Amino acid sequence: MEVRGPETRWSWVEVNLAALRRNTSALRRQLSRGTQMMCVVKADAYGHGAVPCVKVMHSAGASQFAVATVAEGVALREAGIEWPILVLSEPPVESVGTLVEHDLMPAVYTAEFALALGEAAASAGRVARYHLAVDTGMTRIGVRRQDAVELRRTIDFHRGLECAGTFTHFATADLPDDWDFALQLNRFRETVAALRGAGLETGLVHCDNTPGTILHPECHFDMCRVGIGLYGLHPADVTRGYVDLEPVMSVRGRVVRVLYPSVGDGVGYGLTYRVPKQNIQIATVPIGYADGLARELSNKMDVLVDGGRCRQVGNICMDQFMFAVDVNSARAYRPSRPVEYGDVVTVLGADGDERIDADEMADLRHTINYEIVCDFGMRLEKIYT
Repeated sequence: MEVRGPETRWSWVEVNLAALRRNTSALRRQLSRGTQMMCVVKADAYGHGAVPCVKVMHSAGASQFAVATVAEGVALREAGIEWPILVLSEPPVESVGTLVEHDLMPAVYTAEFALALGEAAASAGRVARYHLAVDTGMTRIGVRRQDAVELRRTIDFHRGLECAGTFTHFATADLPDDWDFALQLNRFRETVAALRGAGLETGLVHCDNTPGTILHPECHFDMCRVGIGLYGLHPADVTRGYVDLEPVMSVRGRVVRVLYPSVGDGVGYGLTYRVPKQNIQIATVPIGYADGLARELSNKMDVLVDGGRCRQVGNICMDQFMFAVDVNSARAYRPSRPVEYGDVVTVLGADGDERIDADEMADLRHTINYEIVCDFGMRLEKIYT
């Protein structure tokens, strides 16, 4: 049944929870026996809505979850999510009380933060679990591998701390036979071995992201952190032959105005498009760059109407965009009829046999599919199907 959309604004994001469940199960089947699945739901589950997604992922086999910020973790706890939650970086030291209160596991890579966390936990009569983040070559976050044992020896005396995991992050897991990947993996293995050799508990050892999970089963270890693949998007072309994934997000709106302008009339700010001939319809849809439809797509992208492609025209506005329909065109991909007020317009997703996916839009923006879906999650109301 067709989704009509919100009553207050004719634009929305559709999230297909059945597809999310199938993706989660498909990726779960990729894991080695005994390996846990941690689902990454940062940035509101990459724009898909974290709380509904977490519930579906857990029912499909996920045991832990990861976020980027303390606030994201708190939001999950306040929504009743009780499963383990990792904050993927070390937050400001001022957050330690909040971490303890909501039982959130931060990444740790400095002694100052770790000891403050331990003090906050001990004061509350608790033990704070954390994951040691190791920088093996991405040069983003983490303790340097050569300093990992010393850091752990500095903080392990504290009765308020417990190491629940040790992890790193790969920079090039999506590149087959990559030397840098092999180097990072070797460094990580050496670090884990050094920690264990020093008699230090490592907790759950994990390093594989989505491409690592799919392409590198040799380092599934205790847990894999799966992200973009859950939402039906491949991290790279090379992973497509290994697992079938279904896009979870669609973005749609309805036509709020349609007319036949005069030849030569301009469209949008700057009048970057002018009507070239008669019988051209210009229709308006209430989705703009504040909703994640980047202004750089102006006059470059297509939308889908009634199973056919139409070209977006004029500069995309903050809250609206316009598209053109050549009513007399013989193009096979145009709509089969003139556009009408209230018609559904697909910006991302499928309509009939046509589909506009996040990769198509990412190519036009010279970016990655991750950014496309995250952007659309900013303001548009989400409808779960």
